[in-house]
Amino acid sequence: MLATTIRSPPSVDDYVPLSEYQSQTPESFSDGKPVLHFHLKAAVASIPKSQCGILAIFPADSPAAGNAVARPNGDAEELVEQTVDVFVNSEKVTLFSEKTESGVSIPYPSISIHAVKQVSASQGPSTAALWMQLEFSDGGADDDDFNTVELTILPSSSESPRAAQQLYDAIANCSNLHPDPISGDGDGDEDNDYDGIVFEGSVEHEAVEGFTGVLRGTADGGLPPPMPGSGGWITAENVDEYFDEDGSWIGGNNGDGEAGALGDGAGRTRPRDEVDDRGVNGDDAESKRPRVE
Repeated sequence: MLATTIRSPPSVDDYVPLSEYQSQTPESFSDGKPVLHFHLKAAVASIPKSQCGILAIFPADSPAAGNAVARPNGDAEELVEQTVDVFVNSEKVTLFSEKTESGVSIPYPSISIHAVKQVSASQGPSTAALWMQLEFSDGGADDDDFNTVELTILPSSSESPRAAQQLYDAIANCSNLHPDPISGDGDGDEDNDYDGIVFEGSVEHEAVEGFTGVLRGTADGGLPPPMPGSGGWITAENVDEYFDEDGSWIGGNNGDGEAGALGDGAGRTRPRDEVDDRGVNGDDAESKRPRVE
Protein backbone atom coordinates (compact mmCIF):
# COMPACT_ATOMS: atom_id res chain seq x y z
CA MET A 1 0.00 0.00 0.00
CA LEU A 2 1.09 3.57 -0.66
CA ALA A 3 1.01 6.69 1.47
CA THR A 4 -1.38 9.48 0.48
CA THR A 5 -0.04 13.03 0.06
CA ILE A 6 -2.18 15.85 1.47
CA ARG A 7 -1.81 19.61 1.02
CA SER A 8 -4.21 20.96 3.64
CA PRO A 9 -3.39 20.72 7.34
CA PRO A 10 -5.71 18.40 9.31
CA SER A 11 -7.62 19.64 12.34
CA VAL A 12 -8.79 17.89 15.47
CA ASP A 13 -12.31 18.89 14.37
CA ASP A 14 -11.93 16.42 11.49
CA TYR A 15 -12.07 13.56 13.99
CA VAL A 16 -14.14 12.20 16.85
CA PRO A 17 -12.12 12.21 20.12
CA LEU A 18 -11.57 8.72 21.49
CA SER A 19 -13.03 9.66 24.89
CA GLU A 20 -16.23 10.89 23.24
CA TYR A 21 -16.45 7.81 21.04
CA GLN A 22 -16.11 5.49 24.02
CA SER A 23 -18.68 7.36 26.11
CA GLN A 24 -21.61 6.86 23.75
CA THR A 25 -22.95 4.37 21.21
CA PRO A 26 -22.44 5.72 17.67
CA GLU A 27 -25.36 5.77 15.25
CA SER A 28 -23.23 3.84 12.77
CA PHE A 29 -19.93 1.97 12.99
CA SER A 30 -19.15 2.45 9.30
CA ASP A 31 -20.07 6.11 8.72
CA GLY A 32 -18.99 9.34 10.32
CA LYS A 33 -15.64 10.86 11.22
CA PRO A 34 -12.55 8.75 12.03
CA VAL A 35 -11.74 8.36 15.72
CA LEU A 36 -8.73 10.34 16.95
CA HIS A 37 -6.69 8.11 19.28
CA PHE A 38 -3.75 10.49 19.84
CA HIS A 39 -2.62 13.94 18.73
CA LEU A 40 0.99 15.10 18.98
CA LYS A 41 2.02 18.68 18.23
CA ALA A 42 5.38 19.98 17.00
CA ALA A 43 7.14 16.61 16.99
CA VAL A 44 10.44 16.12 15.15
CA ALA A 45 10.20 13.48 12.40
CA SER A 46 13.42 12.20 10.84
CA ILE A 47 14.52 9.67 8.21
CA PRO A 48 17.89 8.72 6.64
CA LYS A 49 18.80 11.10 3.81
CA SER A 50 18.98 8.23 1.28
CA GLN A 51 15.25 7.64 1.79
CA CYS A 52 14.17 11.20 0.92
CA GLY A 53 11.72 11.54 -1.94
CA ILE A 54 9.43 8.70 -0.85
CA LEU A 55 7.32 10.81 1.53
CA ALA A 56 6.13 14.29 0.52
CA ILE A 57 7.26 15.88 3.80
CA PHE A 58 10.85 14.81 2.96
CA PRO A 59 11.60 16.07 -0.58
CA ALA A 60 14.51 14.52 -2.42
CA ASP A 61 16.58 17.73 -2.06
CA SER A 62 16.08 18.04 1.71
CA PRO A 63 19.27 19.17 3.50
CA ALA A 64 20.80 17.00 6.19
CA ALA A 65 20.11 17.98 9.78
CA GLY A 66 23.69 17.53 10.96
CA ASN A 67 23.19 14.34 12.98
CA ALA A 68 23.52 10.75 11.84
CA VAL A 69 22.17 7.25 12.42
CA ALA A 70 24.22 4.06 12.56
CA ARG A 71 23.60 1.56 9.75
CA PRO A 72 23.80 -2.26 10.06
CA ASN A 73 27.09 -2.29 8.13
CA GLY A 74 28.67 -0.03 10.75
CA ASP A 75 28.57 3.13 8.66
CA ALA A 76 26.76 6.30 9.73
CA GLU A 77 24.16 8.03 7.56
CA GLU A 78 22.97 11.60 7.88
CA LEU A 79 19.39 12.29 8.89
CA VAL A 80 16.80 14.71 7.53
CA GLU A 81 14.36 16.31 9.97
CA GLN A 82 10.98 18.01 9.75
CA THR A 83 8.70 19.43 12.44
CA VAL A 84 5.28 17.79 12.12
CA ASP A 85 1.92 17.44 13.80
CA VAL A 86 0.87 13.81 14.22
CA PHE A 87 -2.73 12.54 14.10
CA VAL A 88 -3.18 8.88 15.00
CA ASN A 89 -6.74 8.06 13.94
CA SER A 90 -8.72 4.89 13.35
CA GLU A 91 -8.05 4.97 9.60
CA LYS A 92 -4.46 6.16 9.15
CA VAL A 93 -1.47 7.89 10.76
CA THR A 94 -1.27 11.43 9.38
CA LEU A 95 1.78 13.70 9.59
CA PHE A 96 1.71 17.30 8.39
CA SER A 97 4.61 19.74 8.02
CA GLU A 98 3.87 23.45 8.01
CA LYS A 99 7.32 24.15 6.50
CA THR A 100 6.80 22.00 3.40
CA GLU A 101 3.03 22.72 3.35
CA SER A 102 2.45 19.04 2.82
CA GLY A 103 1.58 15.93 4.73
CA VAL A 104 1.23 12.18 4.40
CA SER A 105 -1.42 9.71 5.50
CA ILE A 106 0.14 6.31 6.19
CA PRO A 107 -2.09 3.20 6.07
CA TYR A 108 -1.57 0.84 9.00
CA PRO A 109 -0.70 -2.26 6.90
CA SER A 110 2.32 -0.27 5.65
CA ILE A 111 3.73 -0.09 9.20
CA SER A 112 5.70 -3.33 9.39
CA ILE A 113 7.47 -2.60 12.70
CA HIS A 114 7.13 0.10 15.35
CA ALA A 115 8.85 0.44 18.71
CA VAL A 116 9.89 2.90 21.40
CA LYS A 117 13.62 3.62 21.46
CA GLN A 118 16.04 5.95 23.21
CA VAL A 119 17.58 8.68 21.04
CA SER A 120 20.12 11.40 21.76
CA ALA A 121 18.49 14.80 22.04
CA SER A 122 20.18 17.91 20.67
CA GLN A 123 20.24 19.31 24.18
CA GLY A 124 20.26 17.37 27.41
CA PRO A 125 20.16 13.61 28.01
CA SER A 126 18.66 10.98 25.72
CA THR A 127 14.91 10.72 25.48
CA ALA A 128 12.26 8.32 24.18
CA ALA A 129 11.06 8.41 20.57
CA LEU A 130 8.89 6.24 18.35
CA TRP A 131 10.64 4.35 15.55
CA MET A 132 8.72 2.85 12.64
CA GLN A 133 9.72 0.81 9.62
CA LEU A 134 7.36 1.60 6.74
CA GLU A 135 7.03 -0.51 3.61
CA PHE A 136 5.21 0.94 0.61
CA SER A 137 4.29 -1.10 -2.43
CA ASP A 138 2.23 -0.55 -5.55
CA GLY A 139 1.06 -4.16 -5.50
CA GLY A 140 4.20 -6.14 -6.37
CA ALA A 141 5.13 -9.26 -4.43
CA ASP A 142 8.93 -9.07 -4.77
CA ASP A 143 11.16 -7.29 -2.27
CA ASP A 144 12.41 -5.01 -5.04
CA ASP A 145 8.92 -3.59 -5.40
CA PHE A 146 8.90 -2.20 -1.85
CA ASN A 147 10.15 1.20 -0.75
CA THR A 148 11.31 1.08 2.87
CA VAL A 149 11.39 4.14 5.12
CA GLU A 150 12.77 4.25 8.67
CA LEU A 151 10.78 7.01 10.36
CA THR A 152 11.53 8.31 13.86
CA ILE A 153 9.12 10.63 15.68
CA LEU A 154 10.53 12.53 18.65
CA PRO A 155 7.96 14.36 20.84
CA SER A 156 8.80 17.96 21.69
CA SER A 157 10.12 18.82 25.13
CA SER A 158 6.80 20.48 25.99
CA GLU A 159 4.94 17.20 25.62
CA SER A 160 4.57 14.66 28.40
CA PRO A 161 7.60 12.38 28.99
CA ARG A 162 5.21 9.51 28.31
CA ALA A 163 4.26 10.88 24.88
CA ALA A 164 6.38 8.35 22.97
CA GLN A 165 4.75 5.44 24.80
CA GLN A 166 1.28 6.94 24.29
CA LEU A 167 2.03 7.34 20.59
CA TYR A 168 3.17 3.72 20.40
CA ASP A 169 0.04 2.45 22.19
CA ALA A 170 -2.28 4.45 19.93
CA ILE A 171 -0.65 3.09 16.76
CA ALA A 172 -0.70 -0.45 18.15
CA ASN A 173 -4.41 -0.22 18.97
CA CYS A 174 -5.31 1.19 15.57
CA SER A 175 -3.12 -1.36 13.76
CA ASN A 176 -5.20 -4.12 15.34
CA LEU A 177 -8.20 -2.65 13.51
CA HIS A 178 -6.44 -3.18 10.17
CA PRO A 179 -5.03 -6.75 10.07
CA ASP A 180 -2.87 -7.78 7.15
CA PRO A 181 -4.79 -9.48 4.32
CA ILE A 182 -4.58 -13.28 4.29
CA SER A 183 -2.27 -14.59 1.59
CA GLY A 184 -1.03 -17.97 0.44
CA ASP A 185 1.95 -19.74 1.99
CA GLY A 186 3.96 -19.52 -1.22
CA ASP A 187 4.04 -23.27 -1.82
CA GLY A 188 1.55 -23.22 -4.64
CA ASP A 189 -0.77 -21.11 -6.73
CA GLU A 190 -2.13 -18.45 -4.36
CA ASP A 191 -5.26 -18.14 -6.52
CA ASN A 192 -6.17 -21.70 -5.55
CA ASP A 193 -5.50 -21.37 -1.83
CA TYR A 194 -8.71 -21.67 0.18
CA ASP A 195 -10.02 -23.59 3.15
CA GLY A 196 -12.40 -26.42 2.33
CA ILE A 197 -12.75 -29.99 1.12
CA VAL A 198 -11.40 -30.81 -2.32
CA PHE A 199 -13.43 -33.51 -4.09
CA GLU A 200 -11.74 -35.77 -6.61
CA GLY A 201 -13.88 -37.93 -8.83
CA SER A 202 -15.13 -38.52 -12.35
CA VAL A 203 -15.52 -35.83 -14.99
CA GLU A 204 -19.24 -35.69 -14.19
CA HIS A 205 -18.46 -34.65 -10.63
CA GLU A 206 -15.92 -31.93 -11.38
CA ALA A 207 -16.36 -28.52 -9.80
CA VAL A 208 -18.48 -26.04 -11.73
CA GLU A 209 -16.32 -23.16 -12.96
CA GLY A 210 -16.83 -19.99 -10.98
CA PHE A 211 -18.18 -21.75 -7.88
CA THR A 212 -16.43 -23.23 -4.85
CA GLY A 213 -17.76 -26.58 -3.58
CA VAL A 214 -20.35 -26.97 -6.38
CA LEU A 215 -20.02 -30.23 -8.34
CA ARG A 216 -21.27 -31.06 -11.82
CA GLY A 217 -24.20 -33.53 -11.90
CA THR A 218 -24.43 -36.84 -13.76
CA ALA A 219 -24.96 -37.13 -17.51
CA ASP A 220 -28.62 -38.21 -17.07
CA GLY A 221 -29.39 -35.03 -15.14
CA GLY A 222 -29.23 -36.61 -11.70
CA LEU A 223 -27.58 -35.08 -8.66
CA PRO A 224 -23.92 -35.84 -7.82
CA PRO A 225 -23.14 -38.01 -4.81
CA PRO A 226 -22.78 -36.09 -1.52
CA MET A 227 -19.30 -37.56 -1.12
CA PRO A 228 -17.01 -39.44 -3.55
CA GLY A 229 -17.94 -43.13 -3.63
CA SER A 230 -21.30 -42.70 -1.93
CA GLY A 231 -24.75 -43.22 -3.36
CA GLY A 232 -27.13 -40.65 -4.80
CA TRP A 233 -29.19 -38.08 -2.96
CA ILE A 234 -32.64 -38.88 -1.59
CA THR A 235 -35.05 -36.07 -2.46
CA ALA A 236 -38.82 -35.49 -2.45
CA GLU A 237 -38.90 -36.54 -6.11
CA ASN A 238 -37.25 -39.97 -5.66
CA VAL A 239 -38.07 -40.83 -2.06
CA ASP A 240 -40.63 -43.47 -3.25
CA GLU A 241 -37.75 -45.44 -4.78
CA TYR A 242 -36.21 -45.92 -1.34
CA PHE A 243 -39.16 -46.08 1.10
CA ASP A 244 -42.67 -47.59 0.90
CA GLU A 245 -45.85 -45.91 2.12
CA ASP A 246 -45.21 -47.16 5.68
CA GLY A 247 -41.74 -45.62 5.73
CA SER A 248 -39.91 -48.96 5.45
CA TRP A 249 -36.71 -49.10 3.40
CA ILE A 250 -37.16 -50.80 0.04
CA GLY A 251 -33.79 -49.89 -1.49
CA GLY A 252 -33.02 -47.89 -4.60
CA ASN A 253 -32.36 -48.49 -8.25
CA ASN A 254 -28.67 -49.38 -8.48
CA GLY A 255 -28.40 -49.01 -12.24
CA ASP A 256 -29.30 -52.53 -13.36
CA GLY A 257 -33.02 -52.27 -12.77
CA GLU A 258 -32.95 -53.99 -9.39
CA ALA A 259 -33.45 -52.40 -6.03
CA GLY A 260 -30.34 -52.16 -3.91
CA ALA A 261 -30.19 -54.36 -0.81
CA LEU A 262 -28.92 -53.43 2.61
CA GLY A 263 -28.55 -56.97 3.93
CA ASP A 264 -30.66 -59.51 5.74
CA GLY A 265 -33.19 -58.00 8.09
CA ALA A 266 -32.52 -54.39 7.09
CA GLY A 267 -35.64 -52.29 7.31
CA ARG A 268 -37.69 -55.08 8.92
CA THR A 269 -39.48 -54.48 12.22
CA ARG A 270 -38.76 -57.33 14.62
CA PRO A 271 -41.22 -58.32 17.34
CA ARG A 272 -40.23 -58.02 20.98
CA ASP A 273 -40.27 -61.79 21.54
CA GLU A 274 -37.72 -62.28 18.80
CA VAL A 275 -35.46 -59.68 20.31
CA ASP A 276 -35.79 -61.23 23.77
CA ASP A 277 -35.16 -64.79 22.53
CA ARG A 278 -32.43 -64.18 19.98
CA GLY A 279 -30.78 -60.96 21.13
CA VAL A 280 -30.38 -57.76 19.24
CA ASN A 281 -27.82 -59.14 16.76
CA GLY A 282 -29.29 -62.61 16.42
CA ASP A 283 -27.12 -64.17 19.12
CA ASP A 284 -28.48 -66.54 21.73
CA ALA A 285 -30.28 -64.84 24.55
CA GLU A 286 -28.11 -66.74 27.05
CA SER A 287 -25.05 -64.82 25.86
CA LYS A 288 -26.69 -61.50 26.67
CA ARG A 289 -27.21 -59.82 30.00
CA PRO A 290 -30.71 -60.36 31.38
CA ARG A 291 -33.00 -57.44 30.75
CA VAL A 292 -34.02 -55.60 33.89
CA GLU A 293 -37.70 -54.62 33.99
